[in-house]
Amino acid sequence: MFPFDQYLTKQVDVELSGKIKLTGILIDYGLDIFVLYNGRQYLYVPLGQLHHVRENRDPDSMLADSASEAPMADEPNDNISYRKILSNARGKFIEIFVTGNQTLHGYVTSILTDYFVFYSPVYKTMFISLYHVKWLSPYPANAAPYTLGSQHLPVQPISLSLPRTFAENLKKLETNLVIFDIGDHPRKIGLLQKVENNMIELVTGEGEKNYWNEKHLKTVHLP
Repeated sequence: MFPFDQYLTKQVDVELSGKIKLTGILIDYGLDIFVLYNGRQYLYVPLGQLHHVRENRDPDSMLADSASEAPMADEPNDNISYRKILSNARGKFIEIFVTGNQTLHGYVTSILTDYFVFYSPVYKTMFISLYHVKWLSPYPANAAPYTLGSQHLPVQPISLSLPRTFAENLKKLETNLVIFDIGDHPRKIGLLQKVENNMIELVTGEGEKNYWNEKHLKTVHLP
């Protein structure tokens, strides 16, 4: 399938949205996702994030080819997809990179039309746009985020019903204090005043009104 056939089992350099660069052995791919092994983790990367790929021939950066079959696949030789991987990840500990300079740790609880619900021990219930996930990676067996025990990682039920789309969910969160994109910008924290025509009206702690384009917001959670 286009360039990926020639790169299977080879080491590649990829550049993703946000000028994120990854190097790893291409383990598998599907119509909308591919899998890299970077010597430590299996990274599931949505194809929509890919800007550039090339084979890495630098002998000084070669990874040991110790990769086995990628976890979270259904069956050997089964065609993987972004939604299948998310479904298989539900309830399992994973690491996700979406925005900023930090990764999120926790597990998927629900998958909707264009977003999913993620439980993080740090941020609690989060709503994450499917379109902005750069990569996700499963935890090793018997490992947990922050080495916490299962008693510290319960699935916290949310009191809100779950609308089908990210935009509808934001509309439902009107009049709530929210944090967008893990607070990577001080004006992304405040009172969600109004959602209209894909624009978000957010009032900061100082009472200043700010407007954000909903299409570019990646995550939202309640403080």
